[in-house]
Amino acid sequence: MNRRSGAVAAALLALAAALPAAAQGYLGQAAPDAIRILPAPPATSSPAQAADEAAVRAARLEAEGSPRWALAAHDAEGGVQTELDNFACALGVRLDAAKVPALAAILTRMGPDLGRMIGPPKTHYARPRPFRVHEAPICTAHDPMLDDSGSYPSGHTAVGWTYALILAELAPDRATPILMRGRAYGESRVVCGVHYPSDLEAGRMAAASLVAALHGNADFRADMDKARGEVEAARRAAGAPAPAACAVQDEAAAQRPW
Repeated sequence: MNRRSGAVAAALLALAAALPAAAQGYLGQAAPDAIRILPAPPATSSPAQAADEAAVRAARLEAEGSPRWALAAHDAEGGVQTELDNFACALGVRLDAAKVPALAAILTRMGPDLGRMIGPPKTHYARPRPFRVHEAPICTAHDPMLDDSGSYPSGHTAVGWTYALILAELAPDRATPILMRGRAYGESRVVCGVHYPSDLEAGRMAAASLVAALHGNADFRADMDKARGEVEAARRAAGAPAPAACAVQDEAAAQRPW
């Protein structure tokens, strides 16, 4: 285990435990155990690892300097409003977090739950990120949290897939484009050179496991009922995003980058 990575993860878990109950997520310590749920990442020198490395090289070489590369850099940014904006084209409307407070509250409150799903396997496996194994440009700035955190599973992919699953439930008639965008959002991490495809698969599995568990929580179900009304009202009141602004996202969702 990377000592610095382990120390960071331990500090984050200790901080989460010290938060008020409402800030500890919906599930608290009852969140599913992702170390037991997820398969181990590909072994070093295995055919699966070689396929992962080839995919990263292909995606980066094909996309570097292109609009897809710029989209990957954009997808690296975080925050509830930013994430909602990422799904505006797929949803057909931009959701203002201030006008959908129940949905914004869900996406904020589930954060600690998602952290408990992603942090332990990252620390447990301590898989080096692609750019740490083979030095190469990445689409985002280097920082210690990125450089020292494990590659497996992908936290960004888990966030994007969780958003996609929740939004697809709230707007089922737009489920296909929403889920396509969620997949492409995760693929941005391979394009960026900071994750392998198997990291993405594990991130999506962790997200799906979390959302399944959340549906067993009464508070989550009640909040989803409130959010459903907010999203329906927002979709009736707002216009669709400009088609030109959605072209890059549509293209990214339509084809795999490796």
